[in-house]
Amino acid sequence: MLVIKQQLYQKNMAKKLTTRADNYSAWYNEIVAGADLAEHSAVRGCMVIKPYGFAIWEKMRDQLDHMFKETGHQNAYFPLFVPKSLFEAEEKNAEGFAKECAVVTHYRLKTDPNDSSKLVVDPNAKLEEELIVRPTSEAIIWNTYRGWIESYRDLPILINQWANVVRWEMRTRLFLRTAEFLWQEGHTAHATKAEALEESEKMVNVYSEFAQNWMAMPVIMGSKSESERFAGADETFTIEALMQDGKALQAGTSHFLGQNFAKAFDVQFTNKEGKKELVWATSWGVSTRLMGALIMTHSDDLGLVLPPKLAPIQVVIVPIYKGEEQLEAIRSHIAPLIDSLKSAGVSVKFDDDDTKKPGWKFAEHELKGVPLRVAIGNRDLQNGTVEIARRDLNTKETIEFTDAFSTITTRLEEIQESLFNRALDFCKENITEVVTFEEFKSVLDKKGGFILTHWDGTGETEEAIKKETNATIRCIPFDEAPLKGKCVYSGAESNQRVIFAKAY
Repeated sequence: MLVIKQQLYQKNMAKKLTTRADNYSAWYNEIVAGADLAEHSAVRGCMVIKPYGFAIWEKMRDQLDHMFKETGHQNAYFPLFVPKSLFEAEEKNAEGFAKECAVVTHYRLKTDPNDSSKLVVDPNAKLEEELIVRPTSEAIIWNTYRGWIESYRDLPILINQWANVVRWEMRTRLFLRTAEFLWQEGHTAHATKAEALEESEKMVNVYSEFAQNWMAMPVIMGSKSESERFAGADETFTIEALMQDGKALQAGTSHFLGQNFAKAFDVQFTNKEGKKELVWATSWGVSTRLMGALIMTHSDDLGLVLPPKLAPIQVVIVPIYKGEEQLEAIRSHIAPLIDSLKSAGVSVKFDDDDTKKPGWKFAEHELKGVPLRVAIGNRDLQNGTVEIARRDLNTKETIEFTDAFSTITTRLEEIQESLFNRALDFCKENITEVVTFEEFKSVLDKKGGFILTHWDGTGETEEAIKKETNATIRCIPFDEAPLKGKCVYSGAESNQRVIFAKAY
């Protein structure tokens, strides 16, 4: 991988990058490494998110955090460890995550009596109760809510936390599936079923708005089938995105938990009539998996492609010069433009690193997906021009320097829109309606993408299709009107069409 990374940084590095068509998985891994987003750590299945990758995640986090607060939510923080007895309280949730749990059994090490250079677990330091490293936080949060809620006046509780969780995955891939990952998890408590359902739907709409308006990633919103729901939920709402290899990616979920956790933790409130009632619950979350979605939605065989709204560097300016005198002339000339762009909220980097040649810098910033590159040399100073290169189209244009501010700000808006429209066209072209199971299998094998078809609503049919094709029901789309037909597999009567796909 180090050899690959060094090759990528050459002027013609695009020719060295594995193409999507040749090996999509290798292409993805090389993008993550070459763009300096993340790397594997010494802990099996865990990753190190590097500064450039974390800067993108911060932009995602900050915008989502703003959107959560605009909808009335507050941030809090709950413990990383969950006592095993609390974790077990809601049976479906515990069963759903049991195989992925990391468990803490002891609290101290001691020197190995047979080898003083090593440490061993102290058998006398066994915990009275084992602790689960949170795979999700419903248990510890609802145990806490029991002490916060007495009356209807205490409701609703609208809490979000930004945290890490651990799910002991056996097969991992950077960002898409790691043993530890970063996420946010909202946990809300309500007096009525209607309020909780409204909250669940509201938050999946927030995720959809973020995905489409900020990530420039079109999604299909819908509800999950019973077998695909979050463990412990009565309903799960989802946004599903389509990656360039034709596989679906679940990008965010919002869960209506009913009263399941209120029952498990005896969380009740006194209503306006003075009677005791169980509280209604929701939870919802997105994770650093969105980083993987961003990479696979827009990037190309030249490297990462970023929508301007999430790019840590939106504009990079590369001076082309000979000697310090020319560099200073370019710097002085470009300074007012940089100041104007920064005042307008545009992030700008003036790349005057004298240890790298312009061609190397062009390749570097292309690989890292910087939306706009501005090149300016001594001849441009004389002619009053600059060259602007768009990363999304890989095109260049020479413009008057006096037009640079307006052109740059306009191009950034165009890139954001262009990336969304391109991804939307791809998604639409890869939604296929099928009637027969032979069609289903043929489309899945030869084309991939989303398959829209009738399903009889039974878990038996769903499981049979999954076993035979590895395709799962991604969602029952919100915008799909009831429609009578025959199930693609069983031939039984069906009142709805659903989205199937192979998925990450």
